[in-house]
Amino acid sequence: MSHSAHIDSAAFIVAEIREFASFSPAAQRYIKRSLDVGLTRNDAISTWARNDQERISIAAQYRQYQLLAELRRNIPADNASERLLSDANSDFMSSLMRVTAYDLCQGRLDGFAAYRFLYERLLGAAARPWLPAAFCGAAALPQLPPHLRKQCLQSISESAATAPGWSHVAPTFFPEWVEAESEAA
Repeated sequence: MSHSAHIDSAAFIVAEIREFASFSPAAQRYIKRSLDVGLTRNDAISTWARNDQERISIAAQYRQYQLLAELRRNIPADNASERLLSDANSDFMSSLMRVTAYDLCQGRLDGFAAYRFLYERLLGAAARPWLPAAFCGAAALPQLPPHLRKQCLQSISESAATAPGWSHVAPTFFPEWVEAESEAA
């Protein structure tokens, strides 16, 4: 790898860390917990649950996130208009919206940026074109309280919702539990 490639890579990682740092502490905690659940990195219940309610919530998240493996395998490869309405794309979008709705109903993600950050890591860069639609669709569902629907829908910028293309660069920063957090929490 050339010197300039190292600099570009380092700049990309720093940008990801800065973006993560811009999220609220609750969103940061939820993203790290969700990555443990979705990527099966650690036992999320023993790491993150502070009480019975959180144990129940994390167990429910494990059940919802069972869809992630299928979603990763079935990310539509292109946006060709004749394939947009195919059954495979419909199944992908309905499953993605279902998991997205679960996460949004938890009320811990700050908005689209935190959601995108999490789902780029859960599903990979290839899922980026599908995230704005899944987020908007799930955010508009009546299961979300009105104040949360409003917060979510107002958080997505016009440029994010109408992007003409998406980066294929895979995320590199995957935040995780740090032992000092247990003392601060």
